Amino acid sequence: MDRTNMKSRLGAIAVTLGVSLSTLVGGQALADGPQSVARQWNDTMLNSIKKDRVRPPIQARNLFHASVAMYDAWAAYDPNARGYFFTEKIAANDIEAARRESVSYAAYRIMKHRFATSPNIALINPILDARMTALGYPTNVTTTVGNTPAAVGNRIAAQLIAWALTDSSREQFDHATASGTYPDVNPPLVVALPFNPTVVDPSRYQPLSLTFFVDQNGNVIPGGFPAKLAPFWGAVRPYGMLANDMDPTRSGVYFNPPACPTLNGFDDATFRDGHEQVVIKSSWLTPDDGVLMDISPLSMGNSPLGADTNPGRTINPVTGQPYQANVVKRGDWARCLAEFWADGPSSTTPPGHWNEIAGHVVEHPAFQRRMGGTGPELDPLEWDVKMYVALNGALHDAAICAWGVKGYYDAMRPIGAIRYLVQNGQCSNPALPSYNTNGIHLVPGVIELITTATTAPGERHEDLAGYEGQIAVKSWPGAPADPSTEYTGVKWMLGGSWVPYQRPTFVSPPFAGYVSGHSTYSRAGAETLKRLTGTEYFPGGMGIYTCVQNQFLVFEDGPSQTFDFQWATYYDAADNSGQSRILGGIHPYFDDYPGRVLGSQAAARGFDRSMALFAPLPPCDADFNGNGSVGAEDLAAMLGAWGGVDMNFDLDGDGVVAASDLAVLLAAWGPCAG
Repeated sequence: MDRTNMKSRLGAIAVTLGVSLSTLVGGQALADGPQSVARQWNDTMLNSIKKDRVRPPIQARNLFHASVAMYDAWAAYDPNARGYFFTEKIAANDIEAARRESVSYAAYRIMKHRFATSPNIALINPILDARMTALGYPTNVTTTVGNTPAAVGNRIAAQLIAWALTDSSREQFDHATASGTYPDVNPPLVVALPFNPTVVDPSRYQPLSLTFFVDQNGNVIPGGFPAKLAPFWGAVRPYGMLANDMDPTRSGVYFNPPACPTLNGFDDATFRDGHEQVVIKSSWLTPDDGVLMDISPLSMGNSPLGADTNPGRTINPVTGQPYQANVVKRGDWARCLAEFWADGPSSTTPPGHWNEIAGHVVEHPAFQRRMGGTGPELDPLEWDVKMYVALNGALHDAAICAWGVKGYYDAMRPIGAIRYLVQNGQCSNPALPSYNTNGIHLVPGVIELITTATTAPGERHEDLAGYEGQIAVKSWPGAPADPSTEYTGVKWMLGGSWVPYQRPTFVSPPFAGYVSGHSTYSRAGAETLKRLTGTEYFPGGMGIYTCVQNQFLVFEDGPSQTFDFQWATYYDAADNSGQSRILGGIHPYFDDYPGRVLGSQAAARGFDRSMALFAPLPPCDADFNGNGSVGAEDLAAMLGAWGGVDMNFDLDGDGVVAASDLAVLLAAWGPCAG
């Protein structure tokens, strides 16, 4: 069967049974109905990301900047609304029509610019042009002069494009790392050959050697494996994080996360246990072991930040009814969870995934567009432009947090660490063969020593005869010959050939492990949705996603039965995102937990920034002391905030208190007009 289109389902989450699970068919948007123009352009951005290269921090930046452009186009027509960086105020006879048009031109121009170098621009351009045509706006209006809605939108985009070139993202160089910086310590690991014989430092990042690499959107990268993605991203200008949030002793590292565990170094025991747990979780990836588990909110979720205690919940606080058990095969849950949050193929990347989740939350019939869950209900366009700025500002900063830590620690992925440990033997018992302090701990039934007894005919390691003295693992052995109709289950295999639950042309992402980007993004997304809506719970008290029998999985056929993911809260969904990367063989748990904490911290800063942005403009912007005049006291207050990210003094909204803000203050010197 052809399931290509079905696999573009990721992020299409229904918040109650009976709500449409997707607004996409084959990657094309259906009729938008009552959706705001901002929602339509956000969906267009997500559809375009699915065609582009899978580069999560770059796409987080693209989503944020498109959101900023749309928000500023909306704010330009309200004399009391703060712009983020565009502070002009525009008059119009039909404000709502002008807003829709300006929002559209601003979004269109940003997206045309950002995807211009995409390898699939021939596929993306028709998506962008079709949206403009459907909205009734000609694509050939390029003027930035004057106050027509099209000119305003084009001018916003032009100014943002120029401003964004100064944010240290190296957009001018297609975000490529400067030559000679962040070199790879280890030579590539040849995935097709067993073990990791050439590794220099088993705690440091190691590229892979593949015949060819295919990213999650199907882009083929010849020559084996792409260069390490954006290890410098910790230097990118943030949205809400402050200068003093960065660790002065660790460049690019925000919020002081713990150091990365290393073999025979800091927290050696956690390094070993984390990777051993990855192997243990790999043994779950089969529907045939007879193990069942309850994945309902009754038994899963409600964990504290940075942990997986899973106390669960008894009562749905929205309905007042008890949560019911949802018992499924563990192997179906594990495989589907790994693929759901992997976002591929047709990946919108984790930032886009949380945009999709936000869209489905808003679609719930009981949802009300009240900021923080209180106050007046906003019209759809105002809600959407504010939601996207807040959400994508937080996700943008989550990318800076995660990639700053990745760049600083340059940590190994499980495939390299596990293969190194097992090639050394076992470290459990000096009295047993193949003892080595740099080996792996034995776990009966999962990680075992191969012996002549275990390879005897009919014994569990029979297929590993000739490898006596080596380590066997019971794990997923790789994709079947025909993933559309077959699945592989788990089997005893040579530990030195262990692979993650991924496609053989991908294997592991081309950037360092610690910390998990999925964990950081997902907690930031969950935290922001909680703050925007005023509740941590999905509408109706449960978010639901259906995994259809033999139609959901991509890496192999499955699941064996139809079942539902169920999450009571945004936090529960985010925690599952982090867990999915362990099940997928991409991260140990020590990458996951600190990422969740970083995402929460980035989101808190971002939400404060958003609330300051959404606050009405004072009668006189630079009259900080409220005395009706701009004078020396106001100047002193601004100088006291100089160089920081204080929205109260950031008059031009560029993210920092600097000379351009001083110019605004001096221009307003004296009594406030009116």
